[in-house]
Amino acid sequence: MKDGGEMIGQSDVMQALEQAIKLVAPSDFAILIEGETGVGKELVARMLHQTSLRSASPMVYVNCAAIPHHLIESELFGHVKGAFTGADRDRQGKFLLADGGTLFLDEIGELPLEVQGTLLRAIQNQEIQAVGKDQVRKIDVRIIAATNRHLETEVSEQRFRADLFHRLSVFPIQVPALRHRQGDIPLLAGFFAERFRRKLGLQQLTLSSSAIGLLETYHWLRNVRELEHVISRAALFAKADIPSGITVISKNHLKGLQIDRGEKEGVQNTITTERYSTAKESH
Repeated sequence: MKDGGEMIGQSDVMQALEQAIKLVAPSDFAILIEGETGVGKELVARMLHQTSLRSASPMVYVNCAAIPHHLIESELFGHVKGAFTGADRDRQGKFLLADGGTLFLDEIGELPLEVQGTLLRAIQNQEIQAVGKDQVRKIDVRIIAATNRHLETEVSEQRFRADLFHRLSVFPIQVPALRHRQGDIPLLAGFFAERFRRKLGLQQLTLSSSAIGLLETYHWLRNVRELEHVISRAALFAKADIPSGITVISKNHLKGLQIDRGEKEGVQNTITTERYSTAKESH
């Protein structure tokens, strides 16, 4: 996506993603965004909010993986003073902060089972109860969740509640991996190059055809985030070589793309799994 929220990419899978966003954004459906690490799930969530009827209200972000287990309910629903050791004042939770807007629950697959039931009730009833408080409070919150886990597998292995999964996945959105976005890598690389040109104060920053060719043949196991980091490093190396005029990122500036044995095995395992899944679906 561009800085203003517009998505970058002309591949078929990205056009399908854009259509899905346009279709569901104006609704109040709960949305589950699925995809590998680094594909841009948070950016998709922000676009969903920005093009929704709640865009004038806040989108509140929660990283479910970053909150200590014993503080998750307090973080989501708030607490009153004295509710537990260290609760020296009343505190609003993320649900209340998002009232009228959107609550984005990132890494939802990391949420412990003991909290999932409480979250389910809050989503179903649109009401919350702060820790240490008897009264419940009505809220109006749209839920967008994201995960890099396969939640259906988590459900089958009893690590994630089936009822919460079905409540969250009213409208699932799959964000494609970069290796599946045919033709998008030059566009993304050019976008990141222009961003870092401005940051580095360069007159002009371009990529050579050999550099683009190498980028297009790489497997990008860490997706768009990895591409951004590679271009940022390459821009620095290119600036050191050509500090003024037309600075060109060459193939030699693309450091960190050498695939070691472990990464080769990871690439091969990923490709083998994808081919097996495709073959299985076709039968």
